Amino acid sequence: MLSDVIDLLADPVDGSRLTPGEDRWQTVVSDTGHTYEVARQGYVTLCGGAGLRYSGDDASMIDARETFLSGGHFAPFVEAVTHHVEEALDEAHVAEEAHPAIVEIGAGTGYYLSHALDTIQNSRGVGIDVSTAAAKRLANAHPRIGAVVADAWSTLPLREGSVDAIMVVFAPRNAAEFARILKPAGQVVVLTPEVGHLVELREPLGILDVEEGKVDRMIKQASGHLKVVGEPETVEFEMNLDQASISAQIGMSPSARHIHPQVLQERIAQLPSTMTVTARAVVTRLGQAH
Repeated sequence: MLSDVIDLLADPVDGSRLTPGEDRWQTVVSDTGHTYEVARQGYVTLCGGAGLRYSGDDASMIDARETFLSGGHFAPFVEAVTHHVEEALDEAHVAEEAHPAIVEIGAGTGYYLSHALDTIQNSRGVGIDVSTAAAKRLANAHPRIGAVVADAWSTLPLREGSVDAIMVVFAPRNAAEFARILKPAGQVVVLTPEVGHLVELREPLGILDVEEGKVDRMIKQASGHLKVVGEPETVEFEMNLDQASISAQIGMSPSARHIHPQVLQERIAQLPSTMTVTARAVVTRLGQAH
């Protein structure tokens, strides 16, 4: 709930503190007088005067993500990300009674963040996504998640030095802002798709492969703000997917925007009834560069 994380949130216009309005959480108000309405589903939209440049995933993509992830197909990814968040908190000597603050960028349905909060005692989370369809799910994904609609490429509506860990799962990365909101010993845990991810589906469905060198570029782009902590970990496993699961996996990805739905379904129908599909990604941890 927003009440659990209000001390972490900031006015996206000027960075001032946010507090609940006098209307029992129908609004939040900044110290400088800006008011932001809390949607009836429980999320708040925090963006500057320019508004949101992107709409993010639509409701059908969020539904597909919910369907696919709830099937447990990416469980090894979820476990790996949570493990690295735990390691980051341990290395920073964050005590359980401190109620560690975990932020997920591009949080979607809250699947990864919820798992981390369930695993890490007394933790609380902020799920940020540019999609209002995602925020509606996020707000009810876990009792200790505060759901926020915001643009990851702009100033994040979080207070400077307030966050213990940031999770980024196949989502945008804003190194300068991550460095600003992290505590001095805080870390970013990034899951990046690697060449070979979903390779068995790419040719028959007409989907582009993952670009080579994504992790190296991410590290280079973060230079000056964040630096690598420890060794990146490759997580690779096989999934046994039926056609419905394949449809959901593609439906939750950017490919859903680039292939006509009817064409995609026709291609999926030509696949075997079940397929072994490879999942492959790299977990990288980044800490403050200074």
